[in-house]
Parts: sequence; C-alpha cells; structure tokens
Amino acid sequence: MRLALEQARRAAAQGEVPIGAVLLEGERVIAADFNRPISSVDPTAHAEVLVLRAGAAARANYRLPGTTLYVTTEPCLMCVGAMLNARVATLVYGALEPKFGAVRSLLDLESVRANHRLEIVGGVLEGEARELLVEFFKGRRGRST
Repeated sequence: MRLALEQARRAAAQGEVPIGAVLLEGERVIAADFNRPISSVDPTAHAEVLVLRAGAAARANYRLPGTTLYVTTEPCLMCVGAMLNARVATLVYGALEPKFGAVRSLLDLESVRANHRLEIVGGVLEGEARELLVEFFKGRRGRST
C-alpha cells in the first residue's frame, strides 16, 4: 500500500485526484500507476484500470488470476467491473469513497452475484489515503475560479 500511496502523491503533484494503484503477482510488482483522467482526457484512466491494462500486457493475457490489486481509495463501479473481468484474486484498498465507492459504500460487492469473487481487504493505511484526498480537495476549493 505504501507504493500505491507514492503513486497517489505523484497524481496530486500533476493535478490529478490522488489515487494510486499497484498490481502484484506474489511479491513482484507487475504494474504501478496513478489516476490520469485529466491529463489523458480519458474518463476511464483511473489508476486501477491503468494497472490492469499494464498487468494484462505484461502477462499477455487479460485475465490476471493470482494477482493482488492495491489501491488507495475504494474503487468505483467501472474499476470493480474491470477487476472482476480480469479475475483479480484480491483487492486491498485504503479509504472508503462514500460518493463513488462500489465495494462497500454504494454497493456491497460481496453480495453481488458475479461469476468471479474477489477477496476484499479494506482500511489499509486508511488515514494516510484519506488525508491525501482531503488535502487535495481543500486545495482545489481554495482556488478562485
């Protein structure tokens, strides 16, 4: 999760919402990235999607069984769908996302009938992840338009 937090800090430094993700196969990092929808002008360029794309390319297979995805904030519905399609084994996230989170906040992923199930671990380094978001949005609200 510390590597995902480093990625989130990189996002904030570039004016992106500070969310970072890291995909592991065992102990080996196979992809790491951060949110890029603003700079890439792409609404799907969430950190989770970017690492899933890179992980699939590294494996030459869109299915990623046995992998663990670390993300600093509870993933949205789009990202959860991508994880299910990729057959990610485990999701580890930091802070809850009450407006868009589709794991526990808006949706209880464990109760969704899907053809694949993820192991879910939430709240890892939650305080640090939440603080990055709070500080980022404080700075955005403080700007004059």
